[in-house]
Amino acid sequence: MSYGRAPARIEDHKFLTGAGQYVDDIRLPRQCHAAVVLSPHAHADILSIDPEAARKMPGVIAVLTGADVVSDGLGSVPPYILPIHWGGPPAFTTLRPILISDRVRCVGDRVAVVVAETVDQARAAADSVVVEYRVLDAVTDAEAALAQDAPIVWPENEAGNRSVTLHLGDAEKTRDAFAAASHVVRRSLESPRLAPAPLEPRACLGMFNASSGQFTLYTSSQDPHGCRKTLAGVVFKVPESSIRVISPDVGGGFGLKSHMFPEDAIVLWASRRVGRPVKWVGTRSESFLTDTQGRGQKVHAEMALDAAGRILGIRVQAYHNLGGYFWATATPPLFFSLRLIPNIYKVPAVDLTTHAVFTNLPPMAVYRGAGRPEATYVIERLMDAAAAEIGMDPADIRRINAISEQDMPYTNVVGFTYDSGAFREMIDQCLDAADWNGYPERAKQSAARGLLRGRSITSYVEIAGVMNERMELRFDPSGTLTILAGTHSHGQGHQTVFTQLVSGWLGIPQENIRYIQGDTDAVLIGRGTFAARSTQLGGTALLAAKDEIVARARGMAAIMLETPAEEIDFDHGLFRVRGTNRAVPLQEVAKMFYLPAGPVVKLGLGLSGQGTSSGLPGGAPNFPNGCQVCEVEVDPETGMVKVDRIVAIDDVGKILNAALCEGQIHGGMAQGLGQALMEEMTYGEDGQLLSGSFMDYGLPRAEHMPDITSHLLEIPAKTNPLGIKGIGESGAIGTPVSVVNAVLDAVRSRGVDDIGMPVSPPKLWAALNAAASGQ
Repeated sequence: MSYGRAPARIEDHKFLTGAGQYVDDIRLPRQCHAAVVLSPHAHADILSIDPEAARKMPGVIAVLTGADVVSDGLGSVPPYILPIHWGGPPAFTTLRPILISDRVRCVGDRVAVVVAETVDQARAAADSVVVEYRVLDAVTDAEAALAQDAPIVWPENEAGNRSVTLHLGDAEKTRDAFAAASHVVRRSLESPRLAPAPLEPRACLGMFNASSGQFTLYTSSQDPHGCRKTLAGVVFKVPESSIRVISPDVGGGFGLKSHMFPEDAIVLWASRRVGRPVKWVGTRSESFLTDTQGRGQKVHAEMALDAAGRILGIRVQAYHNLGGYFWATATPPLFFSLRLIPNIYKVPAVDLTTHAVFTNLPPMAVYRGAGRPEATYVIERLMDAAAAEIGMDPADIRRINAISEQDMPYTNVVGFTYDSGAFREMIDQCLDAADWNGYPERAKQSAARGLLRGRSITSYVEIAGVMNERMELRFDPSGTLTILAGTHSHGQGHQTVFTQLVSGWLGIPQENIRYIQGDTDAVLIGRGTFAARSTQLGGTALLAAKDEIVARARGMAAIMLETPAEEIDFDHGLFRVRGTNRAVPLQEVAKMFYLPAGPVVKLGLGLSGQGTSSGLPGGAPNFPNGCQVCEVEVDPETGMVKVDRIVAIDDVGKILNAALCEGQIHGGMAQGLGQALMEEMTYGEDGQLLSGSFMDYGLPRAEHMPDITSHLLEIPAKTNPLGIKGIGESGAIGTPVSVVNAVLDAVRSRGVDDIGMPVSPPKLWAALNAAASGQ
């Protein structure tokens, strides 16, 4: 089939015409509403909860607390994955009750829930629940939390506030590399905590059927089957078949919605308690307080180089701020923020350490990229620092250290094997596309307007295709084909790309293919969508399902064509007797599988196929990679940064749909630009949230985005039959450091050679003035 075409997205019509269905659009008969009482303190003991005043409020149906959770025997929620599952040491991990009854460990911990006839009544009553606290000292900084006298978040943890420490590399070999170095550069860096901020805040609607004992949950989840597993196995302790999770249209996930939240359990539990469907829809303020966050890493990093600028070794001490709980998907960022540090370069020795530390902030989990942006930020900041110290062109230092195409497959110092890639070629292509040599003239033009111009070149590599997946193809008796997808699209365009694939393989028009996802009663099993995994694992599983369909149908076609199966070919939707015009369409063959008698006795009733695929652990991931050139203008009078242009070249493996690839890249770059220039969750030393609205937390808008020049490089992966590499996160991985390095290039002549994210105008203005005054 022909890959790479870019047909219009099937999903767009309903979204553009307002016909999408989100959780808040669903209204069930007798539905009532929940409002959650949140802790106002970052660290405190709960002395008492008095719900009586709330219970007397108009419309209130029930007020439930942690004591009710205990009396009903509901389980607490563990982390989704533990470090030991990925080959790490044992960690001190935590359970999280759906309502807290003893000690709160962050602002926004759930303490009680009010169920009422209307949303307004529930929220008003929630304000009347009286909770008496004994406030404790709080700690918010991960490095400071390891001090001997720091407040302890979990007293039962013998390691203080340390959950786990991970090591990678060879300390002695790295020490020798530094001893032999001609140059050593050092930086202390920080990737601030970020709010995932999807268009649609989290929402859920729970219903319990007392006659059948069946729960039904509508939730804006990236992983409905994973949500069901946790609810069934941990919280309610019932068979998974007792819980149906439906995830309709989802307005963005970015990792936030890849795990269950307490509200998902609360609405089901409350429905069982009150005998009515219960809905909870988070406000934006609640999102800031209660959502998991991303990044949150401090790093002390150093790089050793020889006289020619070749990397000899890298040493890192990192601190991951877990927040009050080791919960949800906290593990992947810990590993990937270390293992992706070597990037596309030949690095002979590393000594990499990260400490996962409890503080009194909300829990940290995956957010678009999950450790890859942090790793890229470390090495690409060091590369520019090294180039400046040695006096090399930033492109040259990257080119001489890049793994060559002739080195492939290449196993790097931390054990990742890159199966394919043309890293040096990509650098050169990106330089050409960005008119690298024309930069001096543009810098002159900027200077003539009183502006400082800077540029950067950034390389990045991603790991994609983790875990496993299942897809199913099923013909109905009328010959219509349905895809039942284990993946779950929340904006990526899965329906478009998967029906595009199946249409090409089976010769069935896209408009004749139904697509079902996100319903655990309709789809046997699925892993959802995150970590740029869907096209490789879902596509590979779909290919296997197609092969089963064709293999089974060939037998029926042989009967219909009265010819041995081995003499029949399948192409463009037709089974054809080789060397003749005698043919029968696949859809007609499929109908024969539903006859009440005849060949189905021998071939089986109904035509369907299923396929599975394996990623990590147990399979091979893929390694998307790319290069960006960014140019910025800085106004030294105000500290304002304008991103003038970004050119990106991404190796996405075999291109399935170019428009979807570029859309993913653009979206990721928008998030990366936000991280570089304006986004940061800020807290006081007492753990109080200071950036609790979009008035305080900057998100990039259209006016902040530059023209993006995006080129796709098609170097097929060798680790999956489709040659696919993931694309969902590349833009978010490369752009933060692209922008920061370009800003530093612009202001280095003014004496500023280091600055942290976000590079806000006040921060940059202060740095310029401090440098000017010699401070």
